[in-house]
Amino acid sequence: QVQLVESGGGLVQAGGSLRLSCAASGRTFSTYVMGWFRQAAGKERELVATINWNYGVTYYADSVKGRFTISGANAKNTVYLQMNSLKPEDTAVYYCAAAYSSGSYLPQLGYEYTYWGQGTQVTVSS
Repeated sequence: QVQLVESGGGLVQAGGSLRLSCAASGRTFSTYVMGWFRQAAGKERELVATINWNYGVTYYADSVKGRFTISGANAKNTVYLQMNSLKPEDTAVYYCAAAYSSGSYLPQLGYEYTYWGQGTQVTVSS
């Protein structure tokens, strides 16, 4: 069992930055792929970024490449999403999620993730 708690959301002006944190507790952090999803009002949930700790591989959605960075402190069981150059279209509820994965595979679909946080709101004003 894994429990995930996000923090760090808020209101920021376009062009600004925020860093989201996801604290994980429970089973060994390193056995899971960690991902950040977001869901804007009236839209489907989408994967933003994901990281496979054991293989050091990451994935970013095209819409955030070059602006967002996923990272983490394995020993602290924490994963971060550094968001720079924020745009109004980044406004959404952001969710942290964990998926068990063997090998270097990076799950990219929501149903592949077993554990979810409660979400944190990010609002970017124009």
